[in-house]
Amino acid sequence: MEHEQILTAVKQALEKSPERKFSESIDLAINLKNLDMNQPQNRIDEEIILPNGLGRPIKIAVFTKGETAQRAKAAGADYVFDPEEISVLGEDKTRAKNLAEEVNFFIAEAAYMPAIGKTLGQVLGPRGKMPIPLTPDKDVVQIINKSRNSIKVRSKDKMTFHISIGKKDMDPVKLSENLEAVINRIEHRYERGLYNVKSMYVKTTMGPSVKVI
Repeated sequence: MEHEQILTAVKQALEKSPERKFSESIDLAINLKNLDMNQPQNRIDEEIILPNGLGRPIKIAVFTKGETAQRAKAAGADYVFDPEEISVLGEDKTRAKNLAEEVNFFIAEAAYMPAIGKTLGQVLGPRGKMPIPLTPDKDVVQIINKSRNSIKVRSKDKMTFHISIGKKDMDPVKLSENLEAVINRIEHRYERGLYNVKSMYVKTTMGPSVKVI
């Protein structure tokens, strides 16, 4: 797709959006076609890095201890949980659900993933927020920094799904670059590329839709 075509669609969505007293999200509606979504391999469940971020704070929680915990705190993680707290969170369902809604990304040392799956899996799994495994070869700081500019995209078994690509007060060029990153990822996700995309629309939360594809 031409960059100018994407930029024009973003500008139109911004121009057509009524003035609000808050900064609305810029949302993307993606409609797929010619895919059997009952087949897990056709579903999208991944993170996409947006080159210009979402224009809002991304909350991150890390399950770790020791030096890695100190490095996570220094990197700006919003929550750092000692592994001993996993069982405590598992018993406090209300707190666990609130945390799952508030936090955008969870990271956990690989050794604690089984315990998290057992105690918090029912809360985090359906929301697509099971932790990113922190294996010994990975740097917690790099994962935190990457997550700050990432969005979680999940189609589940639906042909239509929605994601946010930024905020209304962001520069249109930066928003179009974010949108382009999503299109490129989806294009490379399927063997037939954009032939599996029926249509794609961009809009502000309260504004009218503008066709991109």
